[in-house]
Amino acid sequence: MLDISYILLFVDNPGASAAFYEALLDANPVESSPTFALFVFPSGLKLGLWSRRHAEPAPTGSSGSAEIAVALASNAAVETTYDAWRRKGVPIVQTPTEMDFGRTFVAADPDGHRIRVFHPNMR
Repeated sequence: MLDISYILLFVDNPGASAAFYEALLDANPVESSPTFALFVFPSGLKLGLWSRRHAEPAPTGSSGSAEIAVALASNAAVETTYDAWRRKGVPIVQTPTEMDFGRTFVAADPDGHRIRVFHPNMR
């Protein structure tokens, strides 16, 4: 089985997107240029932000058609994160709600990429 270790998002402005994720996730990019930024998280997962105007081959999809998901340890953590992100002015696509998989809310980055925060039901 292959191990997914890298998520790449095509963005309009890598610098602005990097600043957004830096503030949102309390993480610093390990690499940054006018066309690309890279975050590496303690789990080893990497998040790349590549200028859609410089990517080859040119991307054809639109933002918002997939999600980055962040699992949290409790429903209270979901609510706390929602409140913190709302205070930071992060666009919220879905307010906290209970769904079949657990408590969740959805935010959006400057390009409309969705970020789902959730606490999974333990069934």
